[in-house]
Amino acid sequence: LKIILTERGISLLSGMCHVTLRRNLATGKNVTQSSTYGLWSAEQAIDSNPGFRKSWSSCSSTDNQTNPWWRVDLSSVYRVNRVVITNRLDCCPERINGAEIRIGNSLENNGNNNPTIPAGVSSTYTCNGMEGRYVNLFIPGYSKFLTLCEVEVYGEVNIATWGTPVQSTLAYNWYAQNALDGLSSTCTHTDAQSDPWWKLDLLKTYSVNSVTITNRLDCCSTRINGAEIRIGNNSLDVFSNPVCAVVSSIPAGATYSYSCRGMEGRYVIVNIPGTSKVLTLCEVGVYVIFPGNSELLNNLV
Repeated sequence: LKIILTERGISLLSGMCHVTLRRNLATGKNVTQSSTYGLWSAEQAIDSNPGFRKSWSSCSSTDNQTNPWWRVDLSSVYRVNRVVITNRLDCCPERINGAEIRIGNSLENNGNNNPTIPAGVSSTYTCNGMEGRYVNLFIPGYSKFLTLCEVEVYGEVNIATWGTPVQSTLAYNWYAQNALDGLSSTCTHTDAQSDPWWKLDLLKTYSVNSVTITNRLDCCSTRINGAEIRIGNNSLDVFSNPVCAVVSSIPAGATYSYSCRGMEGRYVIVNIPGTSKVLTLCEVGVYVIFPGNSELLNNLV
């Protein structure tokens, strides 16, 4: 059995195993905490050293204070799938009890007013795709220490706005770019035509995890029925690209997510097959999970 580590995924074909190392989004990012006990800096929670032997040199810790917190700025908005916390081994493991994990885009109250997921005693916490730029750890109460020996954040990022969109025709000045402006009230619109399409050039090939589509709210919500989501590398013949999913229906104003399971391609296409069809998209998201550090991959090979 030959093991090859790549950025593609994990599979077993013809005696070869391809392995993905997914990146901890917190690594190398800016971190801060409400106070610092001695040399237990905030950065030590993302140093890839869990501190099982020398907690003082590889864990973060606040002073004994009211409502201590720790925060990492991911630099961009991600859909966070899970957060992994490593507790200290040498003493005081109960100090982490009751800690809240908060994810969002606000720095109000140092980010501690962002939405939370329930705290528990396990080390891995499922966040179910909560979106946010900031991940906070926060312990409410008086006379508390917050000590973190390692924090890992795993998720996916929307890269749709990194690309350039076009559509088959234009009606009513409802431009292709409207699907990427972050506003569900502005939409794309083709003429009534055969096989209308919208195409997003991501400018390079990505492994796409999922695609989201927001349908229009005001009228005509059934027009999206039967739309195909395609991912591939053929820019000229958009219909030759493989199909990721078929949209059966999306309620008016709703956003649905479609799993593409790592399909690779530079182009994301939404098209509706048939005659006298109109394609309207109010928002499109393209989510990818970035693989692990390429230098680490090369070293392991």
